[in-house]
Amino acid sequence: MKNVTIYTDGACSGNPGPGGWGAILKYGEKEKELSGSEPSTTNNRMELLGVITALEALREPCAVDLYSDSKYVVDGITKGWAKSWRAKGWVKSDKKPAKNPELWGQLLDLLDKHAVQFHWVKGHADNPYNNRCDELAVAAYQQYK
Repeated sequence: MKNVTIYTDGACSGNPGPGGWGAILKYGEKEKELSGSEPSTTNNRMELLGVITALEALREPCAVDLYSDSKYVVDGITKGWAKSWRAKGWVKSDKKPAKNPELWGQLLDLLDKHAVQFHWVKGHADNPYNNRCDELAVAAYQQYK
């Protein structure tokens, strides 16, 4: 398996509001930047879409170190919440419906294909790749302003 490092971030102007996501994929000396946006969305959806789109860009199963400043995404996977929500028909332990089930389902399916280790990084801090992903996400949604 190839070893790939991915950084992702999502951003939203208002919540809901125009939103964007950014991702950087690193393989050896190669780097690829991706970004996208939606006219009306939430920050959590953009965080999830950044991760999903980055993983979908991989052409074969890979070992991935994925860095995100989203506790929603990182904890949702590493603490097993998303798997539990899916097993319970997208209902959380408080009996309320899980938000973004279609995106969580896509992400869980991608995790069956790739060996992904999730790492939380502090947002807007000293990680240049996380900061660049934020720039990509903000630039992506600014087309709607």
